[in-house]
Amino acid sequence: MARMVTLMRGTETGEGPDGRRGVPSLAGCPVHDLKERLRSAGLRPTRQRVALGWLLFGRGDRHLSAETLFDEAQRARVPVSLATIYNTLNQFTQVGLLREIAIDGSRTYFDTNTSEHHHFFIEGGDGLLDIPAREVSVTNLPEPPEGMEICRVEVVVRLRKKTN
Repeated sequence: MARMVTLMRGTETGEGPDGRRGVPSLAGCPVHDLKERLRSAGLRPTRQRVALGWLLFGRGDRHLSAETLFDEAQRARVPVSLATIYNTLNQFTQVGLLREIAIDGSRTYFDTNTSEHHHFFIEGGDGLLDIPAREVSVTNLPEPPEGMEICRVEVVVRLRKKTN
């Protein structure tokens, strides 16, 4: 028998876990999807992780520092410390939800776009812009040391305003 799917207030309905029909599906609910994304990455969807994940991923692909995320959390009245922000960003990076980009060893950004790509860094403007991977060709990489393998190559192209 085919599964019946109808629309109810903008959400799909179908068979619930107990076999009842007409039970609203949570698929497509941003908070539910974020919780599933965290679970799939092996992280428990705690209140703070969900709140920070909402701030991180709710606006599409972007680059943030821990301090920027902390400021956004404060404005959104999310009660977290800067240490919690750093811990969460590092956890999200370790499980592949974020990509860390270190600039000059003193500035670290976290990228919500984890696909293969490179970056422009705007000196003095403190910003990053994505460069599609197909626009950069990296050739003649050295052989890695014994027992090691190259896992990723990142190119950061530094920009500054032209002086006349």
